[in-house]
Amino acid sequence: MAIVASLPTPGLNLFSSLPLGKDPTASSSPSPPPPPPIPIPKYPPPLKKSKNSASPAFKIPHLRTKYYKPVKDGGGVIASDGDRSVLVGDSGVSYLLPGAPFEFQFSYSETPKVKPLAIREPAFLPFAPPTMPRPWTGKPPLKTSKKKIPVFDSFNPPPAGKKGVKYVEMPGPYPFGKFPEEGKSREEILGEPLKTWEIKLLIKPHLSDNRQVNLGRDGLTHNMLELVHSHWKRRRVCKVRCKGVPTVDMDNVCRHLEEKTGGKIIHRVGGVVYLFRGRNYNYRTRPQYPVMLWKPAAPVYPKLIQEAPEGLTKAQADEFRKKGKNLLPICKLAKNGVYITLVRDVRTAFEGSPLVKVDCKGMEPSDYKKLGAKLKDLVPCVLLSFEDEQILMWRGQDWKSMYPEARPSISFPAELDIASGSDDSGKSDVDCDNSDAKIVSSSPKMMLLWKHALESNKAILLDEIDLGPDALLTKVEEFEGISQATEHSYPALVMSSEGGSSNSISTFEDDSHSENFSEDDMYSDDEYYDSESFEELETSAPPGSLSIDLIPEKLDKK
Repeated sequence: MAIVASLPTPGLNLFSSLPLGKDPTASSSPSPPPPPPIPIPKYPPPLKKSKNSASPAFKIPHLRTKYYKPVKDGGGVIASDGDRSVLVGDSGVSYLLPGAPFEFQFSYSETPKVKPLAIREPAFLPFAPPTMPRPWTGKPPLKTSKKKIPVFDSFNPPPAGKKGVKYVEMPGPYPFGKFPEEGKSREEILGEPLKTWEIKLLIKPHLSDNRQVNLGRDGLTHNMLELVHSHWKRRRVCKVRCKGVPTVDMDNVCRHLEEKTGGKIIHRVGGVVYLFRGRNYNYRTRPQYPVMLWKPAAPVYPKLIQEAPEGLTKAQADEFRKKGKNLLPICKLAKNGVYITLVRDVRTAFEGSPLVKVDCKGMEPSDYKKLGAKLKDLVPCVLLSFEDEQILMWRGQDWKSMYPEARPSISFPAELDIASGSDDSGKSDVDCDNSDAKIVSSSPKMMLLWKHALESNKAILLDEIDLGPDALLTKVEEFEGISQATEHSYPALVMSSEGGSSNSISTFEDDSHSENFSEDDMYSDDEYYDSESFEELETSAPPGSLSIDLIPEKLDKK
């Protein structure tokens, strides 16, 4: 109790953190707050944006905006600034500049061959403006360099030992006694056609070299033209490696490469192309194109997948799509692969099935949609769906087989009359359909091989289809004896006298020299194997009848 009596008055807060010497309620001048441990930085006031200093390049809306401007039926010029204009036509969006040799595009090889419906951004040239001041980027422009940079000239390159100068390739190669000539047209720059040994000499250092131009999903773009010329400055051949969607139609890529760059493709292996600059190429007089500063937004094109495609109703199309879900794909495409044989594989698959599916799992949606658009034009076919990252195609009503002429089957049903002259009028349509389904058409080469095998008793044709096991075994045993006797026999060659033998040998030599079979002739697609050539290969001559056998006799006489 003594401790409680010694405490201060009851009105005072015992747990207050304020000092006890002063009364907090007393009126006094407020003390300044303590300074912060870290000083507050002072920023300059924001700059006011003037309306006149804004560049039209910064007014372009973002790609995610819902900008949609339809294109007129006639197309034509949609925006112009003097001689510089933006065009829309069957080849997409193109840009026309004064003095340009052709209309510039972002991609020359991968532009769809369909007129666009609308554009996604305001029409503006993606090149640097010639008269407009430089847009403000927050940094002052670079000072002009005081160094005099020499212009590269392939005809008068710098000396090899000069420091600070890279190697410049001279024009060539030239035949003996000829020198470089200034050329303006493409034919004059290319010069005479290269010979085989010159092509091998130019390609050999590039086979294992990584110095190359990579061509991807956008195909041959505008800025690649200057890149190819920069490769030609150091070497006579530019190596271009193609991957992805453009490899479906390599002929289209090669055609655009030669047209836009002015070079000549001298070798092509898979997706790798070797582009020769020409014998009289000069880097100083090359065509110089402006650099495209950004990638323009792609216009709006018609939809590839329709609910009711050409020649089908909506119900039929839905039924095909249901069947396509259980259909196995013919191949699996890898990302950034080389698809040179894809068109041929799809055409071959259409010979056996009206529906074909290609698996594209792991690829970008834009990539397999571009693949479908290319297959639609090249095969041709009708696209049904892109579900589950797979391309489902129908061969269409106007589909024609790669073998338009009706050829006999391997079993020769039309020639042999398997039914033994039975009356076909009583057969039902179902039986006719089943008999047609068993007929398998073959190529002319295969038919020729089969006929030759039958004539030489190396194959047998079963006249009766419904043979039992015992009857079939008997047929096979009989055929084995015939085929072995034929294989181990050869035609006899009778030589009446020495002169006759020489005459026969001379005629043999004349025939051997007259029939010069080259490797290309034997493996060409236009010519087929002859039965006579097979007989000559299979028959074996008796000893002493060949010209080489007379050499020892002549040496012995000498």
